[in-house]
Order: sequence, then C-alpha cells, then structure tokens
Amino acid sequence: MERGIFMALAKKPVTGMKDILPEEMQIRDYVINVIKDTYRSFGFTPVDTPYMEHIENLCSKQGGENEKLIFKVLKRGEKLKLESAECEADLVDMGLRYDLTLPLARFYANHANSLPSPFKALQIGNVFRADRPQRGRYRQFTQCDIDILGEPTNLSEIELILATTTTLGKLGFRGFEIRINARGMLKAMAVYSGFPEDSYESIFITLDKMDKIGLDGVAKELEENGFAKESVQKYLELFRAAEDEKDSIRAIEKLSEQLDGFLDDAVRQDLLEIINSVEQTKAADFQMVFDPTLVRGMGYYTGTIFEIAIPEFGGSCGGGGRYDKMIGNFTGNDVPACGFSIGFERIILLLMEQKFQIPSQPQKTAYLIEKNYPAEKLCDIIKKAQEARKEGQQILVVRMNKNKKFQKEKLAAEGYDSFEEFYNRSE
Repeated sequence: MERGIFMALAKKPVTGMKDILPEEMQIRDYVINVIKDTYRSFGFTPVDTPYMEHIENLCSKQGGENEKLIFKVLKRGEKLKLESAECEADLVDMGLRYDLTLPLARFYANHANSLPSPFKALQIGNVFRADRPQRGRYRQFTQCDIDILGEPTNLSEIELILATTTTLGKLGFRGFEIRINARGMLKAMAVYSGFPEDSYESIFITLDKMDKIGLDGVAKELEENGFAKESVQKYLELFRAAEDEKDSIRAIEKLSEQLDGFLDDAVRQDLLEIINSVEQTKAADFQMVFDPTLVRGMGYYTGTIFEIAIPEFGGSCGGGGRYDKMIGNFTGNDVPACGFSIGFERIILLLMEQKFQIPSQPQKTAYLIEKNYPAEKLCDIIKKAQEARKEGQQILVVRMNKNKKFQKEKLAAEGYDSFEEFYNRSE
C-alpha cells in the first residue's frame, strides 16, 4: 500500500516559549519547593487565579508597557462574527494574563469577605507577554509572587523584602542588592525640576532607561521630547548628587534636604525605616541600596518600589512595590496592597549556568532489565523496587537498551548514581 506525501509537523516550540528537559525540570521543582516552604514560614497562603482575564481588566491602563504585549483571545462560537466586526471589541473579550498582580486584585475584590485582613497571598503560575525573546526573557514564563493586602504600614515592605531575600539566600545567592525607591521621591524630583505635571509618566519612562543610556542619554531624550533644558539640567543634578553619596541612608537624607518643600517627609521616613529594619534583621548576604533612578514600569505602583539586582545576571531578577489604588478600581474602595515577585526564569537560568546541584537528593538507582527477562520473575524486581521506594530511594525500572553504555550515560546525566542489571540467565 502506497503511503501519501509525508508532511512533517513543526518540532520546535513556538517563538518565545520553550520545552523544559528533565535536568532543568528537577531544578525548577526544587526551587519552587524552597520558595513555597520559605514563604509559608512567613505566613503567606497559596492561592491561584485563571490564566485568562477579562480584556477590559487587562487594558485598564495599569500595566504600563505590558498592555501592548497582551495575547488577546478571540470570542468563541456564535459570539465570533468576523464578517460584521467593526473594531477589536467586536472580536476580543479576554486575554492571557501578563502578570499575577492584576488577577490577584480581582481575586481579592471578589473574595475579600471570606479572607483574613491583612491577607498574605502566595501565587505561583505562568504569565504571557508578546515580548521580544532574549536571555532570561520568554513569552510564557513562571512568576512567583507574594503580596500583602490590607496592611497600610511599611511592615508590608519589610516582610516582603525579608521573605524574598531569605529565599534567595537559601538558593545560594550572595552579595546581591535590593534597590529601593518611592514614587513620591520620583514625583518630588520632577516637581522640583519644574516639569509640567501632565508629563511625569513620560519623564519616568525616559528615566527608566538610565541603566541602558546613562545620564547623558536621559538628558538628550528629555530635550528631544521638548522639555526645557533648564529643567533637564536641574533634574540631572539631583541624580549626580545622589550618585556621589554611596551610603544609602545619607543619600536619602541629602536628597531630601535638596527637595525640602517638595517631598512629603513620610516618604523619606518610610524609606529610612524600611532600609534600617531590613539591614538589622536580614537572614541573607545582600545590601539595601537607595536608587533614585529606579522607576518600575507598571502604572499601578503608588508608593515604595524595589528590585532585585544580582551581579551574575547584570539586570533585574525580580521586583515589586506598593499599589494601593488597584483593588479600588474593582470595588470603589481602595485597599492598601504591596507585592514582590521573584524573577523565577532568570533565577533558574543562573542556577543552570552555575551547574547547581540539588542538595540532599534521595539515592537514585536504575534497575535495567534485559528485554527477554521472564514475565514470571518481573514481579520480584518490581517488589524490590517498591521496598526501596518505601525507604526513600528513587528507583527507575526500565528495559535494557542494546547500547547499554549510552543508556547508562544518559541516566547518569539525569542524576542516577547506581545501577542494577537483571539478565535472563539459567541457574
């Protein structure tokens, strides 16, 4: 019988997404367990939300640049009317979530009456952004978030930073930084410099590029965007003065003096209390660093903002901040809220590059059984494997390949450190 023309299907995953091999999957599972155990020890409670969100929620002008990266989903069945559609709203009614914060705000607005206050939430799940893929950045990736909802004081920031850094310390990271700033500080610097109020977000978008284009690049872009040279120079002098002061506490005090009359003193006090409290109680090897150029791109941040900087990566490995207005968009009543997200994929990337070895793994043994091994004796081997599993060992029962040497090399790469071979031999 003649076979038709063979049409090969695509073997590679779609752009920006990846298959995960066993070696990486073992590390991912281990890291997630460390994250969960550590966060639970701080009193955080696991929750989950759907991958899909209402499109009007996703496009509510709170997600900053990420709202341009939404994977939008067509209406289904009879609701999808391509021939009569006049605009996007006629075609789309939901999208894939681009982070876990907005879904959590909706979740809390929907279930607040059955949750404790304050509520400490732990959420781990996939999110999706139609971004340009690059090292450590994918279109589908895992986020690990902790959030405290209903706590108005800086106890939230302190607890979130301590929980996150304790987790990183348990994973072997040392000498990293938690960069911290506040939206109130950013605004005061813009007001002091004489920028018009309706341009603040545009200015912050340019400032957020500081690590890529430097002070001179920021100045050039601001002037190209039509801002007065006098205001731009006044603005940059603030950053130069803060940059010269290496001690974070003194940098905050010095900048606050320059912004006297423009900066709410509660912003200064909050930053000082958070830095001092974390430095005195931290359980990991890291440093709190005040960074007046830190912006964080999300439009929903209202207060303190922070970011993880790990030297080995050379960029952000997570971040968060206070978003006291988001839940009010669902209910009409604002609820204090603050969250911190670990850059899970980037942490995994660094651990893989460091050839990370999972500590205290159970003994992994492979039972290799000859293909013609008699069926009546097979149960004896399986019983032996079951007994070993009860003792905490990891046992793989598998048929022996012709190229046994290659098979054992592959298993060894997966962490199997011993082998038992069973042959069909007469007594």
